[in-house]
Amino acid sequence: MRGGPARREAYAFARDFAPAPPSELSVDRHYLLCSAHGALRLEAHGRRWVLPPARAALIAADEAIQVGIPQPVTTSSVLFDPGFAPEPPEPLTVFDLSPLARALVTECVDWPDAEEPLPPYARSVFGALAAVAWRLAENPNPVTVPAGQSPELRQALALTEDRLVDGVRFEDVAREVGLSPRSLARRFEDECGTTWTSVVRRMRVLAAIERLATNDDSVTAIAHAVGYTSLSAFNAAFRDLTGRTPGQYRATFG
Repeated sequence: MRGGPARREAYAFARDFAPAPPSELSVDRHYLLCSAHGALRLEAHGRRWVLPPARAALIAADEAIQVGIPQPVTTSSVLFDPGFAPEPPEPLTVFDLSPLARALVTECVDWPDAEEPLPPYARSVFGALAAVAWRLAENPNPVTVPAGQSPELRQALALTEDRLVDGVRFEDVAREVGLSPRSLARRFEDECGTTWTSVVRRMRVLAAIERLATNDDSVTAIAHAVGYTSLSAFNAAFRDLTGRTPGQYRATFG
């Protein structure tokens, strides 16, 4: 998913990708990455995101991030020369696309990279998209989970994620990474600024978002698949983090 030589001051393309493990993405342009179908996993600066349809990632030029593709995905990508669009507000921001932004992304895909300059109309469309996207990026999506810094915490996070459905216990995770529960709890506070329980909750919501984007399972089935035995508790946690119910969130993908 690395961009090739760029000639136009802005260009766009849509592409299908098969499942792939995480790999580094870095281009010399500001990169607006959108999922049209399926979901991407992004990681940078000690945080992880899921990028489902109707959301976008704005990545600053030369910023290296990790991108994973758990299921087949169709993406729309728009790249802006740093001389054409200003520096993004953050190196990486994930945010909700407005209907206007989605329409502008669709329009921009008609202009791939080429040697000839953009025609005036296309230049105005790319300029409008940059203005809208940069404004939306000022309100990032809050649904992220920490990636961890120390080996022990990264291992603890991986073990926790692997066992979300099996009733993961904090004491078991601490023992397996070789720390006391108190020491591991301190690691979460120091490295993540939050508690393990809060991270579990966020992991479950991110896992649910990915499932909402990649299959047609019922909300009840997804709740059970990410470790909730109570549908009401799942709906409450999902709404608390996203501002929508799972059904409402899925409806925005279309």
